[in-house]
Amino acid sequence: MTLKVLIVDDEPLARSRLRTLLGDCTDPRAEVVAEAGNAVQAMEQLQRQPADLVLLDVHMPGMDGIALGAHLRRVSPAPAVVFVTAHAEHAVEAFDLEAADYLTKPVRLERLQQALQKVLRARSVVEVPAAVSAQDCLVIQERGRSERVPLDDVIYLKAELKYITVRTADKEHIYDGALSDLEQRYGHLFVRVHRNALVARRCVRAVEKVNDPTEGEGWAVRLDGVDERLSISRRQLAAVREALLG
Repeated sequence: MTLKVLIVDDEPLARSRLRTLLGDCTDPRAEVVAEAGNAVQAMEQLQRQPADLVLLDVHMPGMDGIALGAHLRRVSPAPAVVFVTAHAEHAVEAFDLEAADYLTKPVRLERLQQALQKVLRARSVVEVPAAVSAQDCLVIQERGRSERVPLDDVIYLKAELKYITVRTADKEHIYDGALSDLEQRYGHLFVRVHRNALVARRCVRAVEKVNDPTEGEGWAVRLDGVDERLSISRRQLAAVREALLG
């Protein structure tokens, strides 16, 4: 597959370098369908030519890359976003937006290729046929081996830095993908409890009020199969309670 890419950066030399690097990528291949120097141009380009991926600078005149990244989440179909910037301090904000990856300048070909592979794997999750059965699995790639983990065995999915912890009753796996893609694909099996976590609806055992010495009063969910509790954001409390009632 060839990924269609929009490059967004206010520096022409930076765009030129990314275009050259993308031309050297082979697994997967990438085709630059357009370039933009600011957020307005980027949106205009996407209206003319949809893209699979936006390589997005953070510091730009007008709307910055973080704000544009948040806006792109509401575009349909939403392109994957990889932030490309010289300023590593924005990594946390990129995580909150569930960006596919975060690259620092000067970008190396190897890291760019890895980012493209992440985007391709995330797209493969979304593009699986809609029918779901008990045999559906996540393919986990760890330490040079691949393992199929049935969704019926998964208790929760938790985003941590650039990866997702897949928790079963027996062990934890590391999955390379985006939590939002898994929620879109398997929302009928999992409920979001927090911005960084999905839990299996079938495993929701109790919703409890907690009092954290540092964060104050809040809520947590207990799950069948594990001893730990996961925090529930106030925004997701109603949905988790609905899952509890079945």
